[in-house]
Amino acid sequence: MALRPLRITAGVAALSCALLAGPAAGNAFACENSGARPGQASQPQLEAAAICLVNDVRARHGLRRLHANGRLAAAASAHSSDMVQKRYFGHVSRSGKSVVDRLNRSGYIAGASSWSVGENIAWGSGSRSTPRSIVSAWMHSSGHRANILSRRFHEIGMGVAFDTPRGSYSTGATYTNTFGARKSGSSAARTTRASSLAMRLASAIKKPAIASFAQQR
Repeated sequence: MALRPLRITAGVAALSCALLAGPAAGNAFACENSGARPGQASQPQLEAAAICLVNDVRARHGLRRLHANGRLAAAASAHSSDMVQKRYFGHVSRSGKSVVDRLNRSGYIAGASSWSVGENIAWGSGSRSTPRSIVSAWMHSSGHRANILSRRFHEIGMGVAFDTPRGSYSTGATYTNTFGARKSGSSAARTTRASSLAMRLASAIKKPAIASFAQQR
């Protein structure tokens, strides 16, 4: 039997701007709709399940749970939809916009004296389109796992779009998970100290028993 496709990036492990100077995805069965595919649950239900799974993993590693943030969610949802509609898969959009651009536009970064953001993306079809499969895949990829288990993040946003950036799958879904932490501050401080930006990309891995992971541009 052919495996259903699933693709994830080994992407933005951390994007930080300091303007002031378990292999398994937790107890998946405890999160409602964690095993649901598109058509079996709505987009908001899949998003809630994925956030539940991420927080379950963090709790199992002794980390605080992330709080859902509407501005992070808006950026995540817009990026998932954009990837599906414009047929690409990556952290940078067809128009050259990055996660930082998206979070500036959503208002998450505006007015902050310091902030840290990260982003995981994935798409899958069939059984690989469920929140449980997506979060498990992220946890088996070092860059994505680092984002999920990062102590620097305090908030989370999840965006799910039905269908996929590549191919056409009736039970496909595309996920964007944005992470963030911010502190309020003056625009003057932001202007004078905006040069400290670091990006780290994780290398791609392959784990045939689960899926093929590849960094894709």
